[in-house]
Amino acid sequence: MEFIYRPTAEDFEQALRARARRSPAGRAQALMAPMIAIIAVCVFSTLHHASVPVWFISLLLSVAATSWGVVRGMRTMARRMVSVVGAYGQCHTVADDRGMVITGERASHTTEWTVHREYLETSGLFVLLSGDRASGVAVLPKRGAQDPADVDRLRTILDQNLKRL
Repeated sequence: MEFIYRPTAEDFEQALRARARRSPAGRAQALMAPMIAIIAVCVFSTLHHASVPVWFISLLLSVAATSWGVVRGMRTMARRMVSVVGAYGQCHTVADDRGMVITGERASHTTEWTVHREYLETSGLFVLLSGDRASGVAVLPKRGAQDPADVDRLRTILDQNLKRL
Protein backbone atom coordinates (compact mmCIF):
# COMPACT_ATOMS: atom_id res chain seq x y z
CA MET A 1 0.00 0.00 0.00
CA GLU A 2 1.18 3.48 -0.77
CA PHE A 3 0.28 6.77 0.86
CA ILE A 4 1.59 10.09 -0.51
CA TYR A 5 0.93 13.19 1.57
CA ARG A 6 2.43 16.29 3.14
CA PRO A 7 2.06 16.30 6.96
CA THR A 8 0.20 19.29 8.39
CA ALA A 9 -0.22 20.77 11.85
CA GLU A 10 -3.94 19.97 11.57
CA ASP A 11 -3.08 16.28 11.16
CA PHE A 12 -1.06 16.29 14.36
CA GLU A 13 -3.63 18.36 16.24
CA GLN A 14 -6.38 15.93 15.23
CA ALA A 15 -4.14 13.03 16.31
CA LEU A 16 -3.41 14.60 19.71
CA ARG A 17 -7.11 15.34 20.31
CA ALA A 18 -8.01 11.74 19.43
CA ARG A 19 -5.23 10.48 21.73
CA ALA A 20 -6.56 12.69 24.56
CA ARG A 21 -10.05 11.24 24.13
CA ARG A 22 -9.27 7.59 23.56
CA SER A 23 -6.03 6.57 25.29
CA PRO A 24 -5.53 6.38 29.05
CA ALA A 25 -2.26 8.35 28.84
CA GLY A 26 -3.89 11.01 26.68
CA ARG A 27 -6.84 11.41 29.05
CA ALA A 28 -4.52 11.67 32.03
CA GLN A 29 -2.45 14.34 30.29
CA ALA A 30 -5.52 16.34 29.24
CA LEU A 31 -7.22 16.17 32.64
CA MET A 32 -4.18 16.76 34.85
CA ALA A 33 -4.18 20.59 34.74
CA PRO A 34 -7.94 21.03 35.38
CA MET A 35 -7.79 18.52 38.26
CA ILE A 36 -4.86 20.34 39.86
CA ALA A 37 -6.79 23.62 39.48
CA ILE A 38 -9.82 22.12 41.22
CA ILE A 39 -7.69 20.83 44.10
CA ALA A 40 -5.80 24.13 44.42
CA VAL A 41 -8.99 26.21 44.50
CA CYS A 42 -10.61 23.90 47.05
CA VAL A 43 -7.56 23.97 49.33
CA PHE A 44 -7.04 27.73 48.99
CA SER A 45 -10.75 28.48 49.53
CA THR A 46 -10.87 26.25 52.59
CA LEU A 47 -7.71 27.72 54.13
CA HIS A 48 -8.85 31.30 53.55
CA HIS A 49 -12.51 30.71 54.47
CA ALA A 50 -13.73 31.99 51.10
CA SER A 51 -17.44 32.51 50.68
CA VAL A 52 -19.34 30.06 48.49
CA PRO A 53 -19.79 32.54 45.58
CA VAL A 54 -16.05 33.39 45.58
CA TRP A 55 -15.16 29.71 45.80
CA PHE A 56 -17.53 28.81 42.96
CA ILE A 57 -16.40 31.63 40.63
CA SER A 58 -12.75 30.83 41.35
CA LEU A 59 -13.39 27.19 40.55
CA LEU A 60 -15.13 27.98 37.26
CA LEU A 61 -12.46 30.45 36.14
CA SER A 62 -9.54 28.21 37.04
CA VAL A 63 -11.02 25.15 35.28
CA ALA A 64 -11.85 27.24 32.21
CA ALA A 65 -8.34 28.74 32.11
CA THR A 66 -6.56 25.41 32.54
CA SER A 67 -8.80 23.71 29.97
CA TRP A 68 -8.02 26.49 27.51
CA GLY A 69 -4.34 26.00 28.31
CA VAL A 70 -4.59 22.26 27.54
CA VAL A 71 -6.13 23.01 24.14
CA ARG A 72 -3.49 25.65 23.38
CA GLY A 73 -0.80 23.23 24.52
CA MET A 74 -2.04 20.61 22.04
CA ARG A 75 -1.95 23.18 19.24
CA THR A 76 1.59 24.18 20.18
CA MET A 77 2.68 20.55 20.39
CA ALA A 78 1.12 19.86 16.96
CA ARG A 79 3.05 22.77 15.42
CA ARG A 80 6.28 21.51 16.99
CA MET A 81 5.66 17.99 15.74
CA VAL A 82 5.04 19.16 12.19
CA SER A 83 8.18 21.29 12.34
CA VAL A 84 10.17 18.14 13.14
CA VAL A 85 8.68 16.11 10.28
CA GLY A 86 8.59 19.14 8.01
CA ALA A 87 12.11 18.24 6.90
CA TYR A 88 10.60 15.21 5.20
CA GLY A 89 8.61 17.41 2.82
CA GLN A 90 6.13 15.38 0.83
CA CYS A 91 6.04 11.88 2.30
CA HIS A 92 5.78 8.60 0.43
CA THR A 93 4.82 5.83 2.85
CA VAL A 94 4.79 2.17 1.92
CA ALA A 95 3.20 -0.18 4.46
CA ASP A 96 3.21 -3.98 4.52
CA ASP A 97 2.92 -6.81 7.05
CA ARG A 98 6.30 -5.99 8.66
CA GLY A 99 5.97 -2.23 9.07
CA MET A 100 6.25 0.95 7.08
CA VAL A 101 8.90 2.90 5.25
CA ILE A 102 8.44 6.66 5.08
CA THR A 103 10.51 8.38 2.42
CA GLY A 104 10.46 12.14 2.20
CA GLU A 105 12.15 14.68 -0.02
CA ARG A 106 15.08 15.01 2.42
CA ALA A 107 14.86 12.08 4.85
CA SER A 108 13.57 8.55 5.29
CA HIS A 109 12.50 6.36 8.19
CA THR A 110 11.71 2.66 8.59
CA THR A 111 9.47 1.42 11.41
CA GLU A 112 8.44 -2.12 12.29
CA TRP A 113 4.96 -2.59 13.75
CA THR A 114 6.52 -3.85 17.01
CA VAL A 115 7.61 -0.26 17.75
CA HIS A 116 3.94 0.67 18.18
CA ARG A 117 1.60 -0.88 20.71
CA GLU A 118 -1.76 0.54 19.73
CA TYR A 119 -3.49 2.58 17.11
CA LEU A 120 -6.62 4.59 16.75
CA GLU A 121 -8.48 5.76 13.73
CA THR A 122 -10.18 9.07 13.07
CA SER A 123 -12.17 10.09 10.02
CA GLY A 124 -9.01 11.31 8.32
CA LEU A 125 -6.07 9.59 10.05
CA PHE A 126 -4.49 6.47 11.39
CA VAL A 127 -2.69 7.39 14.63
CA LEU A 128 -0.04 4.95 15.86
CA LEU A 129 0.89 5.12 19.55
CA SER A 130 4.08 3.79 21.07
CA GLY A 131 5.96 3.86 24.35
CA ASP A 132 5.05 2.74 27.83
CA ARG A 133 2.47 5.46 28.16
CA ALA A 134 1.70 5.94 24.46
CA SER A 135 3.93 9.00 24.34
CA GLY A 136 5.12 8.42 20.76
CA VAL A 137 2.65 9.43 18.06
CA ALA A 138 2.90 8.61 14.36
CA VAL A 139 0.33 9.98 11.94
CA LEU A 140 -0.72 8.49 8.61
CA PRO A 141 -3.34 10.61 6.78
CA LYS A 142 -5.93 8.64 4.84
CA ARG A 143 -5.99 11.36 2.16
CA GLY A 144 -2.63 10.05 0.97
CA ALA A 145 -3.97 6.65 -0.07
CA GLN A 146 -3.23 6.04 -3.74
CA ASP A 147 -6.07 3.54 -3.97
CA PRO A 148 -9.16 3.85 -1.74
CA ALA A 149 -8.84 0.13 -0.95
CA ASP A 150 -5.43 0.84 0.63
CA VAL A 151 -7.19 2.35 3.66
CA ASP A 152 -9.05 -0.91 4.30
CA ARG A 153 -5.93 -3.00 3.68
CA LEU A 154 -3.92 -0.89 6.14
CA ARG A 155 -6.68 -1.19 8.73
CA THR A 156 -6.52 -4.99 8.37
CA ILE A 157 -2.73 -5.01 8.81
CA LEU A 158 -2.94 -2.71 11.83
CA ASP A 159 -5.64 -4.91 13.40
CA GLN A 160 -3.35 -7.94 12.98
CA ASN A 161 -0.32 -6.24 14.52
CA LEU A 162 -1.58 -3.62 17.01
CA LYS A 163 -4.32 -3.15 19.56
CA ARG A 164 -7.09 -0.85 18.32
CA LEU A 165 -8.30 1.83 20.75
